[in-house]
Amino acid sequence: MQIQSIIACLAAGMIIARLAAELWLSSLNRRHVLAHAGAVPPVFQGVVDEPAYKRSIAYTLAKERFGIVESIYNTAVLLAVLFSGVLPWAYRFWSRAWGDSAWAMAAFLFLVGLCLSLLDLPFAWISQFRLEQKFGFNTTTQKTWWLDRLKVLLLSCILAWPLLALILNMTDWTGHWWWLLDWAAVVAVQLLLSVLAPVIILPLFNKLTPLPEGNLRDNLLELARRTQFHARGIQVMDGSKRSRHSNAFFTGFGRFRKIVLFDTLISHLSEPELEAVVAHEIGHYKKGHIPKMLAVSSFGMLVAFYLISILARQEWFYRAFGFEPGNIAPALLVCGLLSGAAGFWISPLWHWGSRRYEYEADAFAARATGQTQSLVSALRKLHGENLSNLTPHPLYSGFYYSHPTLLEREQALGNTT
Repeated sequence: MQIQSIIACLAAGMIIARLAAELWLSSLNRRHVLAHAGAVPPVFQGVVDEPAYKRSIAYTLAKERFGIVESIYNTAVLLAVLFSGVLPWAYRFWSRAWGDSAWAMAAFLFLVGLCLSLLDLPFAWISQFRLEQKFGFNTTTQKTWWLDRLKVLLLSCILAWPLLALILNMTDWTGHWWWLLDWAAVVAVQLLLSVLAPVIILPLFNKLTPLPEGNLRDNLLELARRTQFHARGIQVMDGSKRSRHSNAFFTGFGRFRKIVLFDTLISHLSEPELEAVVAHEIGHYKKGHIPKMLAVSSFGMLVAFYLISILARQEWFYRAFGFEPGNIAPALLVCGLLSGAAGFWISPLWHWGSRRYEYEADAFAARATGQTQSLVSALRKLHGENLSNLTPHPLYSGFYYSHPTLLEREQALGNTT
């Protein structure tokens, strides 16, 4: 068997292995959830009532079933795209029509990504207007939903296409070390967007307004002063425009940094609970979690670019997927399509780091507010309102959960002094 056939088989095997793992993890989690479905577990009694607990189980199982169908569909599409010969055919057709300049090849890569996103569009629609609607979370309209997708498309044209062209141009300009300079360019753009996104991109989708004057604002500003947190402000986002899910997040750097609270969050939590949530978000900043996660992500990207640079020099890699060696665009495309299957196996490591940061932010919030009860109460309400899975299988949560479970966070807070 030629080496390109072996590589093709290994790639297909990696994709199928990911699907098999996803199906096994889903089955494991489903059995674990059903084992606790008879009644509210003793540890959660007083936290959630029986009807809400049963709804959370129904929501968890419904998402599980939907996720299984979507995973099978996505795997079938990926295998067809990679091994049916459609990509090499499209590449040859595009090259003959538009040439092989960096801008032309960037357009080809962009259009392939667009076509794949269109294939996934029905699942996104069903998730929003069937699954989320069924459990009372959807508040968006068809008009808003489609406008969001149009905005994403336009932003992608403005941002992604030129970045792809820059990456491809730099492979010609910089020789053997192209991968290092391409990585630096991508990281620079990522950092620039992290600064500009809260100011330019986020307002395109949601209305952000300053938190109104009053007791809550005064308490939060006092919390910021006490914790030596200097931000441009605390913003309220109209999250209820699209969903009844609640959330809060920290975004931006320097003078642009801000804490954003969903309006649904403000309507669900008391003022002490909101103060604890904001203290948690301040904790992420004070502990340097965002720069640390960006650094880890950048290192992973550096490794990925280096591996791509090696594969892009191998004739057998191109031929394994039906391409002729030469232009680097097909190598970038194939590696991009395979990245999800490869990254799946290291996701527990990434989530472990993310959960560790959540524990640290929780502990910071407890110290900043002088007590743990407000944060515990807020977490309980959020889990209840969002119908979160209270009894996930530990292995499943390791692969999919970036945050600790409610029980894990409460136990950690109980050990906070």
